[in-house]
Amino acid sequence: MSLILKCLLGALAVLLIALLSRTRNFYIAGLVPLFPTFALIAHYVVGTERTPQELRTTALFGLLSLAPYALYLGVVFWLSVRAPLSVTLVSATVAWCLGAAVLLALWPR
Repeated sequence: MSLILKCLLGALAVLLIALLSRTRNFYIAGLVPLFPTFALIAHYVVGTERTPQELRTTALFGLLSLAPYALYLGVVFWLSVRAPLSVTLVSATVAWCLGAAVLLALWPR
């Protein structure tokens, strides 16, 4: 049942993005992925299975994970008027992966 609920939340987010992208305030669709749907799930699971300190560590790592996302958005912003959509999104995804790799490499230190 828990897995079904998680799938429904993800489907609801996708539906909301699709609907908002068709409105005159289409840019609000960019806010939907930032709703902490998956963070709520992750924090609930960590909070019920681990210590409060480990939940705090998870929250800190989540905060730092905004850096790869900012890198992704920066590449989309910069390339959106310079390259085709497919090149823009692939490049931004590669940038996110590189940023995430750096975060993971630096995290244990």
